[in-house]
Amino acid sequence: MDEKETLRGYLQTGREVMLWKLGGLGEYDVRRPLVPTGTNLLGLVKHLALVETGYLGSTFGRPFPDAPAWMEQVWSEPVTDLFATADESRAEVVDLYRRAWAHSDATVAALGLDAEGTVPHWPAERATVTLHRVLVHLVAETHRHAGHADVLRETLDGAVGHRMENDNLAPGARSAELYQRAEAAARAHRG
Repeated sequence: MDEKETLRGYLQTGREVMLWKLGGLGEYDVRRPLVPTGTNLLGLVKHLALVETGYLGSTFGRPFPDAPAWMEQVWSEPVTDLFATADESRAEVVDLYRRAWAHSDATVAALGLDAEGTVPHWPAERATVTLHRVLVHLVAETHRHAGHADVLRETLDGAVGHRMENDNLAPGARSAELYQRAEAAARAHRG
């Protein structure tokens, strides 16, 4: 497998993790903010759709077709990508993310890793980027948010890991005994 396909493969793994985190949950739970910043599962997916359409779209002169109006408004209302509005369905957000994948994958297929683009919201000295740099950035960004989604999902119903069928946790990682050991170690340092 070449380097470009390796990077795209890691990006795809993160994408799939993001969608399985929505599986089996009701509408309220996928939208529900679980931390003070308002972070929620469906909002993370919506955010990543925006991120991909920018970095693997506009950055390389390949604008995302049929973009929802909020994608243009995000610069004037910077939080519109962090949650699904009451009139946006889960299916619409998931479809948008899948369309973003297809558009992104077409960009990756069309360009070499050394192809240059411009990220308009980055400082001028870093704004010129290569496809390689953008792919590394998106792999990191997507997996960072997959980690957020993992914690949110565990909070909701205990489901964790990269795949529904394989939580990839070490044996004993879910045990009450491990939790108690970690808590005891933390309490030893309470001020």
